[in-house]
Amino acid sequence: MIFQERVDHTVKRMRSQAANAMTLLNLTLGAIAIVFILKGQLEVSFWFIFLCALFDRFDGMIARKLQIESEFGKQLDSLCDLISFGVAPAFLLYEAVLYEFGIPGIVFIILYIICGAVRLARFNVTEFNGHFTGVPITIAGCLLALSYLTINLFPDYVFMFLVLILSFFMISDIRIQKR
Repeated sequence: MIFQERVDHTVKRMRSQAANAMTLLNLTLGAIAIVFILKGQLEVSFWFIFLCALFDRFDGMIARKLQIESEFGKQLDSLCDLISFGVAPAFLLYEAVLYEFGIPGIVFIILYIICGAVRLARFNVTEFNGHFTGVPITIAGCLLALSYLTINLFPDYVFMFLVLILSFFMISDIRIQKR
């Protein structure tokens, strides 16, 4: 009887942390992406950012499916998203092209990261009513990372504008319906 209660408690506890484990995997992959950026392996970093997006999608699905959504999970997800879809894509684009602009390139990626943090904080303190206000950082980060594939197709200044536009869209009042 006691053994069964312990097993039930352990299973319940593991089940309650499944989504958080996916969230932490997202963070881990984002950190690995940053390490690859520091090593100059930008293409590998690009792929890790997209793996982050995959696991970010899974954590929410798992939380809803298992009915284990929590305030802690929401906060943890935002902190991890700031690394995976804020810092990593910004540094990827900086190392790929924005470094050529010197200080303005640095200012633009910092602005992007700040806007991403503001967007996430605003999301965490507002009641969710079926739509996002401002472009979610996951979308902005994936678009920024995807732009890495087009660096040889467009002039460098296009990427400065892209960073600026995505920054402001994240903190805008644009409403995006959640699917």
